[in-house]
Amino acid sequence: MATEVLMPKLGLTMTEGTIDEWKKNVGDTVKKGEILFSVETDKLTNDVEAEADGVLLKILVPAGETVACKTLIGWLGAEGEAVPDGAGAAPAAAAEAPAAPAAAVSAAAAPAAAGTAHAAGAYVPATPYAKKLAKEKGFDLAAIPATGYKGVVVARDVLGFTPAAAAPAAPAVKASPLAEKVAADLGIDLKDVKAAHGRVLAEDLLRYIAETREKAPDSEATAEREEVKPMSGMRKAIAKNMQNSHMTSPTVTFNLGIDMTEMKRYREQLKAKEIKVSYTDLLVKFVSKALTEFPLLNCSVEDNKIIYKHYVNMGVAVALDNGLVVPNITDADKKSLTEISAEVKELAKQAREGKLPPEKLRGGTFTITNLGMYGIESFSPIINQPEVAILGVNTMEDKVVVRNGEMCIRPIMNLSLTADHRVVDGSVAAQFLQRVKSLMENPALILA
Repeated sequence: MATEVLMPKLGLTMTEGTIDEWKKNVGDTVKKGEILFSVETDKLTNDVEAEADGVLLKILVPAGETVACKTLIGWLGAEGEAVPDGAGAAPAAAAEAPAAPAAAVSAAAAPAAAGTAHAAGAYVPATPYAKKLAKEKGFDLAAIPATGYKGVVVARDVLGFTPAAAAPAAPAVKASPLAEKVAADLGIDLKDVKAAHGRVLAEDLLRYIAETREKAPDSEATAEREEVKPMSGMRKAIAKNMQNSHMTSPTVTFNLGIDMTEMKRYREQLKAKEIKVSYTDLLVKFVSKALTEFPLLNCSVEDNKIIYKHYVNMGVAVALDNGLVVPNITDADKKSLTEISAEVKELAKQAREGKLPPEKLRGGTFTITNLGMYGIESFSPIINQPEVAILGVNTMEDKVVVRNGEMCIRPIMNLSLTADHRVVDGSVAAQFLQRVKSLMENPALILA
């Protein structure tokens, strides 16, 4: 009996997902546990494993299309087994995958006469798969009625589109060989060029080009200078969260330089004992210690109430190719430096592979974001709601400083703390930064 392939629900807040890529084609053999497809959510891209052995019989939702969780997106079963034709698929996703023959298009992909029409030459929003299909079939996207959300051309529109009967061929335009070559190179239709001597010559083309540029000197350049692309699910989520944070928290950013001489020496001592840790690992450890002493930096605000957290779930921002995620190190204040280091590495690896557990993206109490590797000297990070503070880490560079009345060169790292002024006053934020500075300039204090 055939097995349904459904859009998974990968977290409590997930309501829909976008098929990023099918890892198998229709007709391919699939083993239980193999990666069948990948899904892009508002958090990250996750690989989804097949829940049964079989052959991929049908794909109902092609790559690039978005459907609600628990929507039927495909079928697995025995080779040659019959499956319902599009049954259960969301209206926006009843198209076959690329590997399926065009003749297999179901009634759900019939032409949509009531679809949105687009003006000739205008930009036509379309899913990547719809664009690919239109290009393969030689269709003009503007001629295809769109039934997708807000006039987007989706795969089923292309698959169900039937071009109008071709108009009678126009008489061939007489032109010199040189004129034909130039017109072909420049993409000029010779029928638009007026011939002065019976057939189109090169001089006629030059005159036509000059006249066209006088009428619309920047039209071609303008068309190529801009491109409109819809935001990915992750980018939309980031935009929404950042705007919400900016509107929610009245923030102030505090900057402070730290002498990293002793911290560098401490790191080298650990390395000599074959304990390899990064500066981010050290920051998580030392900042967690400071947060236990300054609970206002580790709280949240809800309905005019301050919620104090007697634990530190430290978020560490991880940059991905298409956005940013912040997995949390649970109870970072109770973990050793080696435990923190191992967890930071594992969470970053899972995030980049799309295998990050959803629960690791919730419940954070404080966030560290590091731009030091890019040479940034100062910035104002945006708070990861509902937290009340975030620490930005800047580059470390040698600077001339005065110690004991003498000039010397020391490695200085700037920290940028953004705090929610509703609960964190400037003096509290400054004291917290000073405590972080004291701990990192005197690593032995971590044991006190």
